[in-house]
Amino acid sequence: MPSYSTAALAALVGTALASPVARHELQKRNTFSFAQVERGTYVKNGPAQVAKVHKKYGKTIPSAVNAAVSAVSASTTGSVQATPEDNLDSLYLCPVTIGGTELQLDFDTGSADLWVFSSLMAQDEQTGHAIYKPSSSGTKKNGYSWDISYGDGSGASGTVYADKVEVGGVTATSQAVEAATSVSSSFTSDTDNDGLLGLAFSSINTVSPKSQTTFFDTVADQLAKKLFTVTLKKGEAGTYDFGYLDASKYTGDIAYVDVDSSEGYWGFTLDGYAVGDGAVTTNSFSAIADTGTTLLYLPDEIVEAYYKQVDGASYDESQAGYVFSCSTDLPDFTLSIGGAKRTVPGSYINYASVDASSCYGGIQGSSSIGLSIIGDIFLKSQFVVFDQTQASPRLGWAQQSSSSNAPANGTGSASSQTKGSASSPVASATPTPTPASTAGSFDQAAATEAFNEALAAAQAAGFN
Repeated sequence: MPSYSTAALAALVGTALASPVARHELQKRNTFSFAQVERGTYVKNGPAQVAKVHKKYGKTIPSAVNAAVSAVSASTTGSVQATPEDNLDSLYLCPVTIGGTELQLDFDTGSADLWVFSSLMAQDEQTGHAIYKPSSSGTKKNGYSWDISYGDGSGASGTVYADKVEVGGVTATSQAVEAATSVSSSFTSDTDNDGLLGLAFSSINTVSPKSQTTFFDTVADQLAKKLFTVTLKKGEAGTYDFGYLDASKYTGDIAYVDVDSSEGYWGFTLDGYAVGDGAVTTNSFSAIADTGTTLLYLPDEIVEAYYKQVDGASYDESQAGYVFSCSTDLPDFTLSIGGAKRTVPGSYINYASVDASSCYGGIQGSSSIGLSIIGDIFLKSQFVVFDQTQASPRLGWAQQSSSSNAPANGTGSASSQTKGSASSPVASATPTPTPASTAGSFDQAAATEAFNEALAAAQAAGFN
């Protein structure tokens, strides 16, 4: 039987300490943190976001919204709009490795499909995208297909494979991967986005003849805790943490509310709202938490109550939404969740410039959609826990801490990279949810832990 000397083991430990990847490979991957990535330049368009959310939930786009989208598109033809200073609000992507190929995917708590651009598509539809090649690594699920369609007829469809999917160092060895054979032009034109990873409930997965499990449901039993948290950010990349709560990312208590998953979404009931420093107005209504929706869509009476407190704000038919002077200081907006007040700063609610003087509101009405959606405008102020550790699922809400979202040195979180940077983002398992030691300092406890792990790993492999 082969053996390692103590000196050899010490050398192995030295390698592990010097290499975060090597060290993580020795540990159980039961928690991990995943940083988002800025990709390219995104020009914000309020009417387009309203149209998009109607398409996502299969609702007919109101004629006024279509007209607004056409008008905005016509006004920008042949010219380049100035990119808003905050160009991350509408596009969060994360690197995911599927069958050995890294793709940039949109993590979406409002859907349950993992679908990607693939080599099965027409060549012109593949241009500019990272492509999944199922023939290289996947096992085809014969007779299975998927088809996602939206209110305007756009969508994507294809076949289904089982393959290895890696997210933040955690691997699903036989995950259902929906390989696109055809996608609409609205998707092919967005060359930064290579697909979508759904984090809603598996019951609304669109694969036929049998729904498939989401990535989270596939790996949930591997995690230290059956939950994930979302920390979106204004003006910078955020993170998705799986299996643990990072106390450095929020302040105060976490307010939990029961989830109604009967429709497949992270649905819950809110108690009311407040504008600025005003008292909470009791107004119970239901909504879903959706990282894949940019704006905050609420009952019309709440939206009207908010903009009544904004000087000069009005509903603009040509924009299919509320607009106001860009110089206006917007009041904060509070939602009462589980009896606790959770607030988004007014500055976050200024979504995008309409023209030189007018701006588009991040809060809009939900009546034409048929459901209220807590989208990124609000989520960017919150630390949100998507929790399945209890008998019934629940959502936890806490205010984000004011500290930066950048991962501490040595935590194993992925670094945010911008498109065109020299090094590609690499995500790895978070070895522990506790803060890491100061950069450059020697951590005796960590060294001892690493040595013990290396010894155990070597013995398990047959070395003594």
